[in-house]
Amino acid sequence: MKLPLRTDDQTLRTPDGDERTGRRRDVLAAAAAALLFAVAAVVGTVIQRTDHTLYVDWAPLYADWLPHAGPGTPAAVALAVAVVAYGPRVAATLPWRRLLWTGWAVAMAWTWALALVDGWGRGVAGRLTQRHEYLRGVDRFQDIGAALRGFTGHILITQPDHWPAHIAGHPPGAVLTFVGLDRLGLGGGGWAGAFCVTVGSSAVAAVLVTLRALGQERAARTAAPFLVLAPAAVWVGASADGYFTAVAAWGIALLALAASRTARAPGAVALAAGLLLGLTGYVSYGLTLMALPAAAVLLLARTVRPLPYALAGAAVVAGGFTLAGFAWWEGYELLVERYYQGVAADRPYGYWVWANLAATSVAAGLASVAGVRRAVGAAPGVARRLRHGGQGGHSGHGGADGLVVLVLAALLALAVADLSGMSKAETERIWLPFVLWLLPSAALLPARDLRRWLAAQAGLALLVNHLLLTGW
Repeated sequence: MKLPLRTDDQTLRTPDGDERTGRRRDVLAAAAAALLFAVAAVVGTVIQRTDHTLYVDWAPLYADWLPHAGPGTPAAVALAVAVVAYGPRVAATLPWRRLLWTGWAVAMAWTWALALVDGWGRGVAGRLTQRHEYLRGVDRFQDIGAALRGFTGHILITQPDHWPAHIAGHPPGAVLTFVGLDRLGLGGGGWAGAFCVTVGSSAVAAVLVTLRALGQERAARTAAPFLVLAPAAVWVGASADGYFTAVAAWGIALLALAASRTARAPGAVALAAGLLLGLTGYVSYGLTLMALPAAAVLLLARTVRPLPYALAGAAVVAGGFTLAGFAWWEGYELLVERYYQGVAADRPYGYWVWANLAATSVAAGLASVAGVRRAVGAAPGVARRLRHGGQGGHSGHGGADGLVVLVLAALLALAVADLSGMSKAETERIWLPFVLWLLPSAALLPARDLRRWLAAQAGLALLVNHLLLTGW
């Protein structure tokens, strides 16, 4: 089925008055995000030079100032130009399944190109072999059962032979992924980096599947180029958080398919969703907050039928790890203690609680900032329609109520993570699973502005990757 390009009268109506006022507010929101980042950079530089408590060299990002180009530069620029020029029309007219595969392929190419701006060794193969990373602990899992039973005994820095920071900071599902790759003969940083890029970029297709399952195909098609050219791709390639993002995103996508009963066997699909969402909680403690987007999916579908199956799937994962000897709550409590044994004890909450948002605005991009502004503005109307029994996915006002709810659920998860104090710095990477669901908010922007906003997304990613050497 082919859909025409969206026209302005299909834009979600928000409480902005006329469209000119709305467009002006979009620009002001993006400008405010840029100003927030500039203030965070200036204040952060002062704090770091005087107190040395931020532990980042180019606040608020974990990066170094290093203007450079690399093997991926020509491909990255060419892809950006092509997607800006042709992406919206191609996304609007491609048959659905081809759009999913094309979106994944182009997102993967974009992520690879950005990673290779730093070169193969520095941009891909060396990322996951650094001293804090997962590959440093793979050889300690020769006996997986014994390693899991003793996992919590090596979380604290005071414990003998404590885990590297990233292994200690996550449940064992994270490092077991790379242990599995090693057992398959795909050991080393190159294979690990390629795995994270390949799987991580598939999250684009997961978001599209979710939106369509909830009756948001037009929004999905409009958002597709923004998902592909996301600045967040700078941190997807190559970090384990890109992989975590995809696990969580496909869990949500399968839940949406089950809830909307668009899958042939909704019970089995819901069970698979639970398995993935359960695994999400065992690759990262903080991703238990994906329960908020999951709840939004059930709210929009107006059903809890998939819930018993999904909970059963999650219970299988939790039960498996528990029987193997890893206790999630014990691990989390020790993580909190370990967190404050490190640099988090010095990093000032009063700075990072707002500077985190500046860093996240870079990963999401200026188009997402403008789109989120529209989503927040539309929230009261969407809430009224949902409360009065309107179908979020198929309601009027551009048919984007479901999109608004998903964006707001992700925004709420970000707020909880930020206020918790367990995410001080490096949120451009850590919050990728939540940022992913802010990206399609660009579909709320006026059709006449889409290519300009898309160019802003691509330009920001290229600037970050060519001016800074990011730490992940």
